[in-house]
Amino acid sequence: MTDDLEIHSPAHFKALAHPFRHRLLFALGAGPATISQLAARLGAAKGTVAHHLGVLTEAGMVRPAHSRQVRGGTERYHERTFRRLGGIDTDGAATAALLGAFAEELAGDPDPFMHLRHLRLTPAQAQRLRSTLDELVGEAEEAPPGQARYGVLVSLYRHPPAVR
Repeated sequence: MTDDLEIHSPAHFKALAHPFRHRLLFALGAGPATISQLAARLGAAKGTVAHHLGVLTEAGMVRPAHSRQVRGGTERYHERTFRRLGGIDTDGAATAALLGAFAEELAGDPDPFMHLRHLRLTPAQAQRLRSTLDELVGEAEEAPPGQARYGVLVSLYRHPPAVR
């Protein structure tokens, strides 16, 4: 698994343009899982999970992890190919899908932390803030398996200029 996956190709944008695919990627953040496990966790049909896993696999965002024999069949596990998503280019549909999937996850947390603030910054200040946020999230130490999982969504964006 690589640390970062930079979103840049049409296949990436296509894969991220559906909120269910974000939910799959969130679910696979806990570790490899089978289609049945993902379907149960996400409350979806196995066919839906298989279809969306196929799109994510074609985009290079998911890969087969391993398989094991069970009761005359084979369980195939899938895993993410990255730890963090990043992107230089933005795509409106992919961003909307990500925020929709984030909203679904957030709805399940009884005490979420969110902070939205608009600041006036010089380009140098904005770059320092970006670097600080990236370092903070990138260096966050993970607890061992069995501990609660938390989602972190960090964004620094330029606010559109006011229309006069």
